Amino acid sequence: MLIIIDQNDSRPIYLQIADEIRFLIARGELTENTTLPAVRQLAGDLGVNLNTVATAYRELQNEGLLAIKHGAGAVVVSRTTLEKDEISLRKPLRSALANMFLAGLSWAEIMNLVVDEMRGLLRETR
Repeated sequence: MLIIIDQNDSRPIYLQIADEIRFLIARGELTENTTLPAVRQLAGDLGVNLNTVATAYRELQNEGLLAIKHGAGAVVVSRTTLEKDEISLRKPLRSALANMFLAGLSWAEIMNLVVDEMRGLLRETR
């Protein structure tokens, strides 16, 4: 499982870890019933605090993507159990698009970025 932490990213490290795992689940690289590395192992691999990884795992558990069994580790529950209404799904998209616009990107540049990200996401799911 490849997770990359960007020290220049303004997001907290636990959120970067959670986002990377979400992406791997959405892309199909982490399938249902896949056991994730132990908190201690992933923290050591990434060079972060144990609590940082534990917080990321708990967040994903709260979203219904992981099941955490003490002593047995974290397991991917399903990539389709995340049920949200359309409004709550649009909020982070709207925020990301607004940030791109405020950064000075044109409509065409934003669309190219969105298409590139969708291609990367869908590359493994088909």
